[in-house]
Amino acid sequence: MGLEHEDFEKILNIGIRLTKEKDRHRILCAILENAMEITNCDAGTLYLYEEGVLAFRIMKTLSRGISRGTNGEPITDMPPVPMKEENVCAYTAIHREIVNIPDVYNSSCFDFSGPKQYDALTGYHTRSQLVIPLEDNEEELLGVLQLINALDEKGNVISFDPQYHIIIRSLGSMAAIELTNRAYMEELKAQLYSFVEAFTTALDERTPYNASHTRNVEKYVGIMADHIARMHREGKCDEDFDAERKERLKLAALLHDIGKMVVPLGIMNRATRLAGGMERVDARFALLKSFYEIDMLRGRITEEAYERQKKDLDAELALIHKIDGMGYLSDEEYERVCRLAEKKHVKEDGTVTPYITEKEKEYLMIRRGTLTEADRKEMENHVVMTEKILGKVHFHKNFASIKRWASSHHEYLDGSGYPEHLTGKELEPETRILSIADIYDALTAADRPYKNPMTRDEAVLVLRNMAAEGKLDAKLVEWFAEALAEERPEDKKRSALHKEL
Repeated sequence: MGLEHEDFEKILNIGIRLTKEKDRHRILCAILENAMEITNCDAGTLYLYEEGVLAFRIMKTLSRGISRGTNGEPITDMPPVPMKEENVCAYTAIHREIVNIPDVYNSSCFDFSGPKQYDALTGYHTRSQLVIPLEDNEEELLGVLQLINALDEKGNVISFDPQYHIIIRSLGSMAAIELTNRAYMEELKAQLYSFVEAFTTALDERTPYNASHTRNVEKYVGIMADHIARMHREGKCDEDFDAERKERLKLAALLHDIGKMVVPLGIMNRATRLAGGMERVDARFALLKSFYEIDMLRGRITEEAYERQKKDLDAELALIHKIDGMGYLSDEEYERVCRLAEKKHVKEDGTVTPYITEKEKEYLMIRRGTLTEADRKEMENHVVMTEKILGKVHFHKNFASIKRWASSHHEYLDGSGYPEHLTGKELEPETRILSIADIYDALTAADRPYKNPMTRDEAVLVLRNMAAEGKLDAKLVEWFAEALAEERPEDKKRSALHKEL
């Protein structure tokens, strides 16, 4: 019986489906199932060549309703086939030859004790076999396809028609090439991940502060993506996050602060306002006491005035120590720093020694945090550097959007963010989610020396207030709050352990 037009059409459609399939295991299933369909056979086994043996991966017997390995589950009770020529599958793999056996019970070419033993145990009758090697485009062995018991139109077992040799081998080649392409893609993806991991590790190692920030943000965007995917499955929202979209978002999270690699450590590690400069202040105030004591000894001031100056110096120095470690400066404390900046000692020769320098004054007068406006602009420039650094990386088209999301995570919907002052219509959902996760971790982080961490509820309230101001996506903020509340126990344990470490 010759091949019909519909047979060729079926083969072409199989080839098209294989090129569209992205999951490696589903490609393997397609090889076996389509080969069985084309040859109209009852059973088949697909072996993969691994570590010098042929391992069982998928087994199907239609007449017995047997289907094993089709969902990726391992077949552990079937020992792998050693590469010995007496076994027909091994012979095919070694010599890369198609073997067509009309009747295994009347063949002395190979050792068929295994199939015969299986038949004796199950009552099945193995007769015809068609065994085809699977090779990639570089002629590397991927595995073996074994088809069993071809059937005629009435369901009788017959021999495999030789006309199917080239067809099944072509099918195997198409599938093998797709498997190879998938392997190449996975390798490229692995290289991308190794690059990301290297940069993330380098960034985290630069500073003891916010060392876990990058991975926390990755965790939060992952939680958010999972929550949206669940809501989509339940019909609660149109937005969805499949595995690939979630993967891209998590990569963007890992890379969002890569620009901080070029931010000076003096700014990155500024834990206090004076950043270790208190020793110089302490030494200066000790010197000022000496100056006032000399003034007293030389009769320039009275002993009472000297005692007042000493008390004043002690009080001002205590104020400096207090403000140095503060995260927020009140109006009263701000005014005291202003008055302190006016104080100075003048020697007989006119030499002036200010209580604090202009630079110290600038840092002590910071209203919030430990950075001056100039420092903050340099820190904010990290997003520009993120875009510049990632712009040098050639991303596959599937990952091209990562650079855009990562470099826009400080933009707000109302255009008040930076660096491009983008507005809502220009900000994709991934960027909006990344911004929320970034802000949330900054608010709740326990490793920032200049502020105390907020609780989950306090941080969510800040996010809601920012949404009310038009800066953040209100719907996404609520979904984020829901996702945090629904965080699974195992995730919570990992989060707690991460913070302890």
